[in-house]
Amino acid sequence: MSEDLDCPAPARPEAEPATRPDAEPARASRPAVASFLPGLALVLALAVAGTAVGKTFPLVGGPVAGIVLGVLLAALVRPGARLRPGIGFASKWVLQASVVVLGSQLSLAQIVQVGVGSLPVMIGSLAVCLTAAYGIGRWLGIVGDLRTMIGVGTGVCGASAIAAAAPVIGAAGAEVAYAVSTIFLFNVAAVLTFPLLGHLLGMSQHSFGLFAGTAVNDTSSVVAAATSYGRTAGDYAVVVKLTRSLMIIPICLGLAWLVRRRNRAAAEATARPRLRVVKLVPGFLIGFLLMTTVNSLGFIPAAAQHGLGELSVFLITVALSATGLSTDLAALRRTGPRPLVLGACLWVVVSVTSLVLQLLTGSL
Repeated sequence: MSEDLDCPAPARPEAEPATRPDAEPARASRPAVASFLPGLALVLALAVAGTAVGKTFPLVGGPVAGIVLGVLLAALVRPGARLRPGIGFASKWVLQASVVVLGSQLSLAQIVQVGVGSLPVMIGSLAVCLTAAYGIGRWLGIVGDLRTMIGVGTGVCGASAIAAAAPVIGAAGAEVAYAVSTIFLFNVAAVLTFPLLGHLLGMSQHSFGLFAGTAVNDTSSVVAAATSYGRTAGDYAVVVKLTRSLMIIPICLGLAWLVRRRNRAAAEATARPRLRVVKLVPGFLIGFLLMTTVNSLGFIPAAAQHGLGELSVFLITVALSATGLSTDLAALRRTGPRPLVLGACLWVVVSVTSLVLQLLTGSL
């Protein structure tokens, strides 16, 4: 049996002296932020360790290492009540902050840079992936939130997309952990097999860059797969990958609308409330759009881009480390291998769709 990370507090006396009426107000006036510190300190320590692992093994990456370390620690020593406020803060608010900072890496001008020819491959692969995630996921009997995150993670940009979608749909920590782990597994498979496939098909540097940018998910895996094929392929794949990340915007808006519609239908009584578009847009997504716009207008110096990119990855690592700490391992065991089957199916679907669309558009 696992034990709490917190030691139990010593027992209080049965009765407090009645001569201290100011004791309770003094306790109530203590800053609430103090309750977050123990859990945040633990999460930050895990994130630093995960980042170190990610630097040592770039194919793994900091976010995946963080969530794995969190899950392992939670399995050995269950976080106690004193740590939970900070863990909850990191898994929700730091997660949303990471998505806002991610916007600094994206620019609407990147769509022009990659060319109109690549957009049909990018958008077509995403549409097919999300459709397949819904159909195959239902056929496998996978719950809606988990299949949504595996679909979004595979179709858009891995852990970053999962980080953006999770608070919109209110996904549980166990589902986030399973989705990230599934995406990572097939990222590794892509890094190992895609360069061989590219050489087998005789793909040019440009074609393979487009293939890697649309069929591999996390940036570290895109870089690993594409640069092993060639420098030109690597440079182009990164631009395609970042442009593909812009799809987070319409995807999150669509998910927000679906969640709002579902909740409204569940709570509907006699009167049908009017849907307010403003409420569909989560606050962190507005921040993401603002950050992207600021970057598009050139207000973020080029010298700051690398630092902001590193900060975004670290914040995602912090949030996913917290998610790992709060993961219900029993729930993962009950879920079984079906999400992995879904991830495998989507990986094949996206890869084949990308190649077919490149062939149809003349970019293969």
